[in-house]
Amino acid sequence: MLDPAPLPELAEALTDMPQGLAIHLDHCVIHVSDWERSNAFYRDVLGAEPLPMGRGFAYRFGGVQLNVQGPGQIGDPLPRLPVMPGGSDLCFRWSGSIEEAIGHLERHGVPVELGPVPRNGAAGPGISIYFRDPDGSLMEFITYPTG
Repeated sequence: MLDPAPLPELAEALTDMPQGLAIHLDHCVIHVSDWERSNAFYRDVLGAEPLPMGRGFAYRFGGVQLNVQGPGQIGDPLPRLPVMPGGSDLCFRWSGSIEEAIGHLERHGVPVELGPVPRNGAAGPGISIYFRDPDGSLMEFITYPTG
């Protein structure tokens, strides 16, 4: 549970940021159990570029990156409770229609678990579908209205 005690200090720190300074997500970390299977899924289904990183990989999507922990490669430092394979929950913005996203998953043999359903994402109200990666992590494609 979040300790509310530091929240006033955090709010004060954020209002004291220099004008024009922005904070953006650079990368996050997932954990997989099988490099070959995961590389194929993230490349073929999600369009990632698998990049060799030491004994493992990272998955790059344009300017966004997923660093990956897996067999033979565990990061340092680690979170207090490291995520295990199948323990991630990630949302990806789909640039086409939700029907096209469903068709894309069907062509790759990936079942839609839930959706289409209305959701709110970083760009506001959208429509989402949910599916799983090979380890069972929850994946989401969200589309936003155009025009």
